[in-house]
Amino acid sequence: MGEHKYRFNPDTLNFERIRLSGWKKLKRVSLALAPGLLFGVAGIFLAFQFIDSPKEATLRRENQQLMVEYELVNKQLADMEKVLGDLERRDDNVYRVIFEADPIPPTVRMAGIGGVNRYRDLEGFANSDLVIATRKRLDMLSKRMYVQSLSLDEVGKLVLRKQDMLASIPSVEPIPQDQTRLSSGFGERMHPIYKIGKAHLGLDFTSPTGTPIHATGDGTVEFAGYNTSGYGYHVILDHGYGYKTLYGHMSKVAVRRGQKVKRGDAIGEVGSTGLSTGPHLHYEVIKDGVHMDPVNFLFNSLTPEEYARMVEIAGNAGQSMD
Repeated sequence: MGEHKYRFNPDTLNFERIRLSGWKKLKRVSLALAPGLLFGVAGIFLAFQFIDSPKEATLRRENQQLMVEYELVNKQLADMEKVLGDLERRDDNVYRVIFEADPIPPTVRMAGIGGVNRYRDLEGFANSDLVIATRKRLDMLSKRMYVQSLSLDEVGKLVLRKQDMLASIPSVEPIPQDQTRLSSGFGERMHPIYKIGKAHLGLDFTSPTGTPIHATGDGTVEFAGYNTSGYGYHVILDHGYGYKTLYGHMSKVAVRRGQKVKRGDAIGEVGSTGLSTGPHLHYEVIKDGVHMDPVNFLFNSLTPEEYARMVEIAGNAGQSMD
């Protein structure tokens, strides 16, 4: 039995039992329970703030995994952009030059993607910036690939119309790769004799004296012999279509002026005549009187991997041998 409370009534001179109304009882109970309820609500609030529910924990792990996947996708996109960029460079500076077609303007290759805010549906999320940037990058890559595909289709049509020209263009190595080593590339190099920076107008292929040298395209011998230009014994081939090649520092010349040669024919042997510091072949490609980087014309005898390696070596090679 619960404890009852009483009060003295001066009118009746008696102690009377205090009886509480329902509202007052409810008020008393509420006041008693309020601190517990307050602490309970605060605890639940803090729990939701700092402790994930099982569903939230699963979603958080999925979001983290998606972020990792986006990073991997962006790395793959970077690799694809690099490969496509190299293909575009070769297309403009080699293929289209060879077939006398105008290069594709950068404004066409890199034109923006049309449409009014085509990424609106991707906005408003926690990682919207990353998702939109990746989507834009993918769209741009797709557009560049489409433009490049059209360009290669055009080059393919030019190839069919210029079979004779293809046979004449210098497009193979003058010495097989297993018999030589590229020692110097095209561009500004330290001259081994003068010890000054000097434009190196070709490639230097190091090889033992007597190694056969081959014509890199069909043509006619324009010069075969020795002069005092520094090339020593050398051969110049006229391939037509504005192309000429020069083979310098030979120990032996195996052709004569006016002779017709085919790609792969032996035209001489490696030596060290003229201004040279050791046995090697100095090889040049000239188009319409302008010296071109010969490495861009070695696409016919090398695999893509070998060509990429050749470009890397040519870019890193330092002092020339002539």
